[in-house]
Amino acid sequence: MRQKPRVTGEILHHYDTRDEPGERLLVRCRNRRATICPTCSRLHAGDTFHLVRAGLLGGKNVPTTVRNRPRLFITLTAPSFGPVHRDGDRCRPRRDGGTCEHTRPVGCGDVHDQDSPVVGQPLCPDCYDYVSHVLWHAHASNLWDRFVIDVRRRLASSVGLGQSCFSQCARLSFARVAEYQKRAAVHVHAVVRLDGPAGPADEPPAWGTPELLIDAVCASARRVLVRTSHSRAVGELALRWGVQVDARPLGANDARPLGANDARPLGANDDGPEDDAVAAYVAKYVTKGASETGAGIDHRVTTWDGIESAPVNEHVRTLMRTCWRLGGLPEYAPLRLRAWAHTLGYRGHVLTKSRAYSTTYAALRADRAAHRNDGAEPGEGTVSETNWRYAGSGHTPGAGQFAAGIAEDLSRNREFAREAMNEQGRCE
Repeated sequence: MRQKPRVTGEILHHYDTRDEPGERLLVRCRNRRATICPTCSRLHAGDTFHLVRAGLLGGKNVPTTVRNRPRLFITLTAPSFGPVHRDGDRCRPRRDGGTCEHTRPVGCGDVHDQDSPVVGQPLCPDCYDYVSHVLWHAHASNLWDRFVIDVRRRLASSVGLGQSCFSQCARLSFARVAEYQKRAAVHVHAVVRLDGPAGPADEPPAWGTPELLIDAVCASARRVLVRTSHSRAVGELALRWGVQVDARPLGANDARPLGANDARPLGANDDGPEDDAVAAYVAKYVTKGASETGAGIDHRVTTWDGIESAPVNEHVRTLMRTCWRLGGLPEYAPLRLRAWAHTLGYRGHVLTKSRAYSTTYAALRADRAAHRNDGAEPGEGTVSETNWRYAGSGHTPGAGQFAAGIAEDLSRNREFAREAMNEQGRCE
């Protein structure tokens, strides 16, 4: 790449990749997962922090008046698909004991550590509803869309407005992130803000209060449902949110911090978490893949053997098997469950925001590029000559040899595992 004036032809700037290692210019892969690329994921987390923070406190072309709007930090959970082991106090104590129909205990009196491998595992895998778990994941995005629509309707009806008139009086903006829990179920954390009809630059109506928004969120979370397609093997399921709904009003930055294990529901008069803490909380989870939380893997599986050899616990493996089996049914073909078996059927984006919430990732990347160039643009009499050619993606030539050796070892280990399973099957 060369820059030079049109008149004199003097070279002002020259760059050649022959001076780079391997004679190639390395660019970012932009992968958000920390397990895949720590450097790019750290940058993505920083962009997410500023994206969410701008919608809370302003900045990045968002007016600072948004900090005075009705704002909530909400958590919507998945329903129960069966009792699982819990950490903290005694797991599931039962005075009368008892067993299920599969002769397994229905209670557990042990105290499990947070990092114990048994946490999140079903007390009885045969009683656990794996089919509903997978189908709930597959419809979680639709469930969120209906939840947002119902919140708007309830806000309108609570102040005597027609549902079609809500957009003329107010606008509901949000940014949400999906997080896998120990039981391998997705929970949704979201920042919700009430604006005027024109968006962040417009003040909300006088009737828009945090208390009214909390009531609408809690009522909609209990009401909305999504019905699955009818199947002879499964039937028709009505999928809902879990009973644990957390809605906290966001106050000033001197409010109490947000703890990772703080799930206590708060009322409208309780102090909400800090705005910066909420933005950091969302940014932390946006870089986590399914493998980092133990709830799946970060690459797709294309065969049944790929599921059997995946480095996951038996609970997650059973969910992946359920995805594969249900994906073979014609009535569930639109859900593409086999393609999303590595995420346990969840096929939504990790981070989703409404259009008017705040800035975009593209705008943040453009601002960063302009900052690195010190805002200098080529003059009217300057011309740039570039000749770039795509050389490939992946590892550098040196690192590629190490990667090839690791891939060969993994393939050999999978082959040994398949032979061992086949040998065990013949013995049985």
